[in-house]
Amino acid sequence: MTDTLRSRSSDGANPRRRKTDLVADSVAEDSSAETTPVAPLVEIAIPVYNEEEALEASIRRLRAYLDDAFPFTAGIVIVDNASTDSTWAIATRLCEEIPGVTAIHLDQKGRGRAIRTAWTASTSEIVAYMDVDLSTDLDGLLPLVGSLLSGHSQVAIGSRIAPGARVLRGGKREFISRTYNLILRGALHCKFSDAQCGFKAMRRDAVDQLLPLVEDQAWFFDTELLVQAEWSGLRIHEVSVDWIDDPDSRVHIVSTAREDLKGVWRLSRRRLEDDTRTERPSTKNAAVFANYGEMARYTGVGIASTIAYLAIFFLLRNGVGIFAANLVAALTTSFATTAAHILFTFGAEREGQLRRTFTIAAVSFAAGIGLTTATLAFDYLIGSTSVTAEAIAILVGMLAAAIVRFVLLREWAFREYARSSQSATSRPQPSTAADDQSQAA
Repeated sequence: MTDTLRSRSSDGANPRRRKTDLVADSVAEDSSAETTPVAPLVEIAIPVYNEEEALEASIRRLRAYLDDAFPFTAGIVIVDNASTDSTWAIATRLCEEIPGVTAIHLDQKGRGRAIRTAWTASTSEIVAYMDVDLSTDLDGLLPLVGSLLSGHSQVAIGSRIAPGARVLRGGKREFISRTYNLILRGALHCKFSDAQCGFKAMRRDAVDQLLPLVEDQAWFFDTELLVQAEWSGLRIHEVSVDWIDDPDSRVHIVSTAREDLKGVWRLSRRRLEDDTRTERPSTKNAAVFANYGEMARYTGVGIASTIAYLAIFFLLRNGVGIFAANLVAALTTSFATTAAHILFTFGAEREGQLRRTFTIAAVSFAAGIGLTTATLAFDYLIGSTSVTAEAIAILVGMLAAAIVRFVLLREWAFREYARSSQSATSRPQPSTAADDQSQAA
């Protein structure tokens, strides 16, 4: 279905009315002269879906802040993406009552689609977006926008992980957020610290450059936008923010995580395909070894560890029970796997790397034993005690622990190794005589 854009203002005539429009209308009535509305310097999009409870209070609070404490002209555009409650009715009423507030209605869902539509329609020099719950302290808006106006950066993001940030949220969401950002760093070599904070701004030229490159229309939109910005060589400025979790969040964690991981996989494949097409043979071979050699070694160790784990478990299960057998197998293989990664996969050269590696071994052991015990307990409770069910339960737990272990090893214990491997793939190769002749021609 094609998206439709609609908005209302005090007279119902202009679909994109701002405070400056009202001034222009007054001049036109007095002098009968046509005046072109002037866009605000900054326009902030607020994507909403079924937010009838929070919308009005948040918009009035944000508008008051912009009028009283923000030194630049700023507009607010509410983007309703297919709400089924009274959100759109509230949005149109706010447009009539509050100068500097406009609204857009879309017939399709998708936060990425909402942000894309608002930013594309805007003519402001700086565009931004915030979550409707205003979880991020509004005092972070000026440093967010200031880095763009100064020319320091083309993209600015709020970060709940950067030094100086103050965050209040539950342990589950904190773990999920940090794990996701670690996955991004491991899979896509991203340098930004927080992809999902709903507090971002961009310059107009960056918007025009990046939006055509972004495919996702939903929650992965933020991540893909930032990845494309890095790949395009744009500077991303991070602002440490104060952030309080909204307990009434509309985010469905499981489905969102699934779609995000699909997006990460899509971008990873695209980057590999681009590298294969554009790099010279010598650079291509170096890239394949640097990016996938360690993965192959890690996978080999993991397969051997899994076989040993299952062998120990099934040898002991009848004698000591499934939970004790699982504990012995986990203890034995966890530290053996860690030693193999130190000697074979990465190769620790300094004492600090050894300490970090054994810390990671303890973390991954705890994650593995917790997950495998939980899945085995679930099988036991539902009466499924077959060898196949127990093997699947162990494999699920070991796979999850292996992912956590790999990301932590590569991005914490052996970060220097990962960076040197990455730089090897991007280091310019000496030109050949044939290349020189081609360039001369």
